[in-house]
Amino acid sequence: MKRYVLKVGSSSLTDEKGLIDAKRLGALAQAVNASGAQVAIVSSGAVAAGVGLLARGRPRNLPEKQAFAAVGQALLMQSWRSAFEPTPVAQFLLSADDIHGRRRFINAKQALEAAFKLGVIPIINENDTVATEELKLGDNDTLSAWVAYLVEADELFLLTDVDGLYSANPKVDPTATRIEVVSDIQSVMHLAGDAGSARGTGGMRTKLKAAMVAAEAGIETRILSGGADALASAWSGKAIGTRFLASGQTAKRGWILHKPHRGQLEVDEGAKRALDSGKSLLASGIIGLSGDFDFGDAVAIFCGGQKLGQGLSNYKAGELKRILGKKSEEIEAILGFKDFDEVIHRNQLALYSGA
Repeated sequence: MKRYVLKVGSSSLTDEKGLIDAKRLGALAQAVNASGAQVAIVSSGAVAAGVGLLARGRPRNLPEKQAFAAVGQALLMQSWRSAFEPTPVAQFLLSADDIHGRRRFINAKQALEAAFKLGVIPIINENDTVATEELKLGDNDTLSAWVAYLVEADELFLLTDVDGLYSANPKVDPTATRIEVVSDIQSVMHLAGDAGSARGTGGMRTKLKAAMVAAEAGIETRILSGGADALASAWSGKAIGTRFLASGQTAKRGWILHKPHRGQLEVDEGAKRALDSGKSLLASGIIGLSGDFDFGDAVAIFCGGQKLGQGLSNYKAGELKRILGKKSEEIEAILGFKDFDEVIHRNQLALYSGA
């Protein structure tokens, strides 16, 4: 099953008065349900919805932005719930610490994975009510790229009020043409402009930066305008909007492989063959360990003296010593709990080529 992250800008879900447009949300929900994919939605609109509901003009300072976001967030989630009904939705409010702190990153990742398994649509936003730096221009563009990284999406879609990246500003230059495919994002950064809508907080520059984050994680990005029809066209394979190609290497694998490790695991030949075939590392294949590592720490993996690669451990060193060589179904009886079947999940593993 394909997995997409969809970032919906304020201009794509509110009317000219800044109020949530139920018809737009309903059409987007229908497109998501018809896609046959797992879709996480990064939804702007909390501040804009608060502005529309309170009818007191735009917030003048950061505390007012936070208050408007608190008011608007409740309305935003209520609207998404109604749009997707009877499919359940779940609210995820993330902060910079949830992205940059490895333990919280893994916790957020596991929660999102659980939501997908339950058939729930994750609706994600920054925790604007208490955020400061996160309320800067383009925050949800950047957030959507990190969410794509979190859930290992096949593609990131940025739905906005501009149907892609142009060779010049199409509002002032009639000769401007839409760029269909970009392979080197840095080379087109000079084409980025400012925010296109009074209801939004981002511009093309933040979208290009988001596409760059996603590209470095091996994820393609598409910028397109419109609503449900545009999404349906893109998901059916039509060449609309601007497509930003991913790099050959994933930033995640490189980060894991070069992260200083806190311990070492020795695995048997059976485990090595399983890892080579793309499987996770189980306790039954580990024959020894050294070091004092914690949950989420990087550990080096060896077989017969050869370093195979590194991964992020789901268990502390002391816990792992007790379950060495044991089957996954035995873990709970030994430790009294079992949060994971795998010691290192294949998505948290990086191997050297030719190892």
